[in-house]
Amino acid sequence: MRTRMKVATLVAVAAAALTACSSSDDSSASADFNKADVSFAQDMIPHHRQATEMAALAKTRTDTAAVLELAADIEAAQGPEIDTMTGWLKEWGKDVPADGDDMGGMDHSNMGDDSSSMPGMMSDDQMAELEASSGVAFDQMFLTMMVAHHEGAVQMAKAEQSDGKNAEAKALAGTIRKDQTAEIATMRDLLGS
Repeated sequence: MRTRMKVATLVAVAAAALTACSSSDDSSASADFNKADVSFAQDMIPHHRQATEMAALAKTRTDTAAVLELAADIEAAQGPEIDTMTGWLKEWGKDVPADGDDMGGMDHSNMGDDSSSMPGMMSDDQMAELEASSGVAFDQMFLTMMVAHHEGAVQMAKAEQSDGKNAEAKALAGTIRKDQTAEIATMRDLLGS
């Protein structure tokens, strides 16, 4: 009887240990990251914030259904992605960029003449010009600026896929790359029509 109880106890302890290991493996998988993963999240958060700010302007500046639909899609996709990346940074014990921080954590030393911004980011003057426009002028400016913005995000996503370590961050980079490449094609079609 004691042998059966010992065996049952050992089985229960082993099962608990395996459960604990699998739970910690799940959390350690998201905690397995490198500098590229941190830079990706710290840079993509302000990049996405600017895109959602641009998209929000469409609601009061255009009546063009295709532009309104695209803007709504951008907000719907990028808002949750900001939340996901914010969660990673908190979990990793890294700084989350404050609202208005458009520099993130990226090394900007190799970005050419304008090393003060991430790829595709609009300047304050460009954002003011977009905000001041409406109608067809807004549509043209919004689509042109958003193509450049998305191309910057695709560039950042490629870097994460190449240099990152965290599986979740690399998967999100793949999603961003795919979705924003498709939206670039849509915006180019709209600009051509």
